[in-house]
Amino acid sequence: MIEFDQVSKSFWTGQRRKVILDRVSFRVELGKSLGILAPNGTGKTTLINMMAGLEKPDEGRITRTSRISFPLGFMGGVINRHSGTENARYIARLYGLDPDYVEAFARWLCDIKEYFDMPLGTYSSGMKARFSFALMLALDFDIYLIDEGMPGTTDVEFNRRAGGILRERLEKTTVVIVSHQPDILERFCRSAAVLKDGQMHMFDTLEEAKELYDYQTQS
Repeated sequence: MIEFDQVSKSFWTGQRRKVILDRVSFRVELGKSLGILAPNGTGKTTLINMMAGLEKPDEGRITRTSRISFPLGFMGGVINRHSGTENARYIARLYGLDPDYVEAFARWLCDIKEYFDMPLGTYSSGMKARFSFALMLALDFDIYLIDEGMPGTTDVEFNRRAGGILRERLEKTTVVIVSHQPDILERFCRSAAVLKDGQMHMFDTLEEAKELYDYQTQS
């Protein structure tokens, strides 16, 4: 479970204060995947990072009682001068998992051949995205966080393999995905919310959320 209780978050842009959340309260329950619709520039990445514990609120409280993934695409836990092998084994130990399994799984899913034994600093952006996705799927979480704005990979075969594994995981876990495209949410969620003017408007169905979102983006 993830619970936001009267949470506020804002940034100073140099010209004005940009409000991401203004005393917002909501809950993500296990087994109830949630899609969040928000236009670009409204704070989608900040919101998902707060759920993961990577950013703190200005005010209010965030409670986490489940195993929550790092956001898809997040590379903050790895070390660029270390190889894929070293990073995979390091992350496995952090989460109390078998390093041999995590390394073997990530090596198989990434399928980047000899680059897996080279420093991450030598990877292309696509290879780094593969490695991040592979690590997320190698670990065991109750809630998976997906930021649609995170870097992705254009490798068709990798997307097919990783997407198939993710779909299997989501049958028994929970996902929170933020996006500005309603059709992306349809693949993962039935209930949805709209982030608008610092407020989170919660709906039982994606169709209801889309009505408000469409009105917001057209007005």
